[in-house]
Amino acid sequence: MINFSYSMFPTRCLLCVLCLVATAMGRTAASPPAKPQPPNVILITLDTVRADRMGFLGSKRGLTPHLDALARQSVVFTHAYSQVPLTTASHATILTGTYPQFHQVNDFGVPLAEDLPYAPYIFRGNGYHTAAFVGSLVLDPVARSAPGFERGFDTYDAGFHRRRMGEDRYQAIERRGGEVVGHALAWLTAHQKGPFFIWVHLYDAHDPYDPPEPYKSRYAAAPYDGEIAYVDAAVGKLLSWLRLRGLYEGAMIAVMADHGEALGEHGEITHGIFLYDETIHVPLLFKLPHERSAATRVDNRAELVDVLPTMLQAAGISVPKEVQGESLLSMLKATTSRDRPAYAESDYPHRTFGWSSLRSLRTGKYLFIEAPRKELYDQTADPKAEHNLSAASVAVTNTLASQVDAFRQKTSTAKEAPKVSTDPGLQERLNALGYVATDSSSSSMPGIKETGADPKDKVEVVNLLHRAEMAKEDMRFEEAVPLLEQVITLEPNLPITYLQLGTALSSLKNYEKAVPILQKAVEMRPDLTVPRYQLGSALFETGDFVGAAAEFETAVARSPNWPEAHLSLATAYARADRLKDAIPEYEKVIELRPNHYSAHLLLGRAQALSGNPAAALPNLVKAAELQPKSPEPHRFLADAYVQLGRQDDAKRERAAAQRLRGSGNQ
Repeated sequence: MINFSYSMFPTRCLLCVLCLVATAMGRTAASPPAKPQPPNVILITLDTVRADRMGFLGSKRGLTPHLDALARQSVVFTHAYSQVPLTTASHATILTGTYPQFHQVNDFGVPLAEDLPYAPYIFRGNGYHTAAFVGSLVLDPVARSAPGFERGFDTYDAGFHRRRMGEDRYQAIERRGGEVVGHALAWLTAHQKGPFFIWVHLYDAHDPYDPPEPYKSRYAAAPYDGEIAYVDAAVGKLLSWLRLRGLYEGAMIAVMADHGEALGEHGEITHGIFLYDETIHVPLLFKLPHERSAATRVDNRAELVDVLPTMLQAAGISVPKEVQGESLLSMLKATTSRDRPAYAESDYPHRTFGWSSLRSLRTGKYLFIEAPRKELYDQTADPKAEHNLSAASVAVTNTLASQVDAFRQKTSTAKEAPKVSTDPGLQERLNALGYVATDSSSSSMPGIKETGADPKDKVEVVNLLHRAEMAKEDMRFEEAVPLLEQVITLEPNLPITYLQLGTALSSLKNYEKAVPILQKAVEMRPDLTVPRYQLGSALFETGDFVGAAAEFETAVARSPNWPEAHLSLATAYARADRLKDAIPEYEKVIELRPNHYSAHLLLGRAQALSGNPAAALPNLVKAAELQPKSPEPHRFLADAYVQLGRQDDAKRERAAAQRLRGSGNQ
């Protein structure tokens, strides 16, 4: 007899197994496994940081323990180069993956075109939250120094302004690294789920070198090094926060400088003109998700134009075809090294001073610089670029000159240069940071004689002008005046020097001397608004209210949304006995700035003096609310109430004015 019960046991087991498999297959078909979340991407740019101050690049100064620790978990590119030694232009290269001759953001105020590939726009289009936290006015889109940089960012944390009375630079035109990181951490606290792309820009190493304590005392003899140490601590604060919240391991973190700092080498005290290693060689590292390729050092050349495609590839995002850089991750897989030339340029000497632009190419063992007097250096034997070989190596020099021309032709855009919207306040705000702003994106400034001079012969002019700007920013006008006079002696055809000298003299209340200097600035640049405004201010102080009004009228016509220009014009009209003309100008200021104290005060006064005390009352009351400790609104209110026959109200306001004057308020 066949034992059916025994033979059916494995059959039942098999059926059970088949049912389980079927169920599992059905479940799989209904719910495919979730795709892993893309990595968070953190871009940290260190403004004005030299490569030779990094411990992970060989420095023995001990300034960068946090960056050194990060480097041990990262891919470090030991020979990385900036494409331009200016903050806004270099960041445009970093964020677009294109060369300066393609994106055309070659100076402050030049708009970033909307059709350029742009990191935040790409990341946001791939589901990322995006935010920027910048440390200086030079990267503030609202201030018009970096128009278009806000594109693609959910949050762009800037908010800088012209320095006001009683403010230091850290309350107005720049922000210390610790505060920038604090703003970033506040945003990250609300967006930890990601994925996110954040850009943190630390400006501290830019001059003037003024690190906070304890770095100020510790590095009193080398304040630039103190700024580097402070920046490193700010980076450490950000990295520690990421580690504590479990956001560090899986993140892609890219750290680089936008450019370096000359510190007197080759005669340049800061940056922007020359293309030697002190300003072009920059630190660059990438911490890949989960520390892939940690402690890898790549000695092949890399460029900042390569940053965007590298970040995109690490995040699994397609690189737009317009991107001109290359992903550096391919170097990690290469079995053989290849020479990658590195290009850099500076149009700043041409556009600002009428001298020659500079172009450079690092290839093989050479650094070649295209200039009126060409330069060729063997970087293997002469890393400090002290021995120009161009006269002895004519064939090499000419070959590299041809390569530079060919490269520029290949990588330039055929599009028209973007139009620059002149902001009358931008020049003054950038002056406070030591820069000279222009109002053209393609050629030298109008009024400047294009000499094509070699910047090597003119660098002292730049240094003097920069020192004068810094002295003015610190209210050391007596020091600024002789420096500016030296600049005029050396280079008499720079309109900006006359403007700065005239404003410095005005600040010293030497208006009689300031007027002809400012008239010269207007004569050289009749198209600019700021010189006319400053001339109007100086004429006003000399008592020439009619002449002042004429200059202010031009300023208002060119910049109709400039509150200070309307206020100055109104005041000039009032002093020239044109109260009826002054009133609409005061009203325009209030339209532009509803809580402008002086506009409400002076409008109310003008209305009362024009025989309309009833209209004056709300403006004077508003002025009293805006500055409750000021006696002036109450004094003017008393006069208006007398005109209206309201003697009790007048008595009350006179008492308030007397009380406030008695407590020391003027």
